[in-house]
Amino acid sequence: MALCGALVAGVFMCWLTRKRGLNDNETIILMLFSALGVLVGGSVLYAITNWRLAPALLAASDIKSFFRALVNLFGGSVFYGGLLGGIAAALLTMKKRRLEMAVFSDMFAVSIPLFHAFARVGCFLGGCCYGIESEWGVTVHGNPWLPEINGVSRFPVQLLEAALNLVLFSVLLWLYWRGEKRGIRMGRLIFVYLLLYAIVRFFDEFLRGDAIRGFIFGLSTSQFISCILAAVSIVCLLYTWLRQKKRC
Repeated sequence: MALCGALVAGVFMCWLTRKRGLNDNETIILMLFSALGVLVGGSVLYAITNWRLAPALLAASDIKSFFRALVNLFGGSVFYGGLLGGIAAALLTMKKRRLEMAVFSDMFAVSIPLFHAFARVGCFLGGCCYGIESEWGVTVHGNPWLPEINGVSRFPVQLLEAALNLVLFSVLLWLYWRGEKRGIRMGRLIFVYLLLYAIVRFFDEFLRGDAIRGFIFGLSTSQFISCILAAVSIVCLLYTWLRQKKRC
């Protein structure tokens, strides 16, 4: 589902690029490097949140046990790590290839929640990122990887987040077209996305039932990151607004 989401988001961003009269080959290159950043960033944050598995690497007595411990440590993915890794890779690619940052970052921001909606459906189908126990929910049987979800009715928080991502996609697309019609160079949609998603993620974390993502100061890792991203996004939006107002 994540691969399907990447394909759909990539085709959509290429369509936006052509609508702007730009070269969509640059978009394909941008998306490929961003995907690499997503893979690396997601795995690294997964390893950080599961740092207790790290000693197994040092305790490995042979190559087989070492690689098994390595896979256990880096074998998962955390969305926020992938998001930040993907954005970092995209920004570096834009700078290296001298792309217009404001234009491509806006199109990139619109495409992210479209990809994420598909990925969250994948989480639901795979059973990961599961919700709290609930009378109104979905009961899974026979999942060999996550035995704790078998036979328990759980709230389908993955589907809720998928739906909210589609709402975010619609809002960002509307803002994008609004800017296009008015001839406004936005360049701020990435901060709008990060702020709105941080709010969504902070509250839907209360409906999550898994503890693997870790906790910091009573908040889940994702809630903690959401607070930081929301604050940074607000500062960046205010800065860009004041800068644009000063130019006017």
